[in-house]
Amino acid sequence: MESFCRAFLLFAFAAWAGKAASAATQHMVGGSQGWDESADLTSWASGRTFKVGDQLIFKYTSGLHSVVELAGETAYKNCNIGSSVDSLNGGNNVVKLDKAGTRYFACGTLGHCDQGMKLKVITVTGNASSSPASSSPSSTSAAASFFFNSFVLNIAALLATSFLFMFTL
Repeated sequence: MESFCRAFLLFAFAAWAGKAASAATQHMVGGSQGWDESADLTSWASGRTFKVGDQLIFKYTSGLHSVVELAGETAYKNCNIGSSVDSLNGGNNVVKLDKAGTRYFACGTLGHCDQGMKLKVITVTGNASSSPASSSPSSTSAAASFFFNSFVLNIAALLATSFLFMFTL
């Protein structure tokens, strides 16, 4: 019985750790319109909080668009796509936000950046709070799900520990 309790405790901890690691939000850039010149990317970004560990999902028509990460704000404001630090063109790209700070993206197709197909993302540390107005329904429900699952797993771990002590006495 003791080995069962230890195995259950180990499983509960692994499940909790896995849930904590998967708490990152995936942001579909441009919403339902995707990475396209018809999307209002500035408004889309202003309604979100981007945290370290989150991912940006760029979905677009390959060959028509691309994603270039720009070196800084001047390149972003002037649509200087020649100063890119990275270039993606697969049509379905994932960019992980791995540190706090500001990153700049634009479409690499000539003229698209000037038409507004560019994105400024300010990434904050994972424990930074977001205002209710900046939370999207999907990230709010994901957070609620994460905290509920964490609560359940913590209770399971507490019960497993109690059983372990009860059967070892």
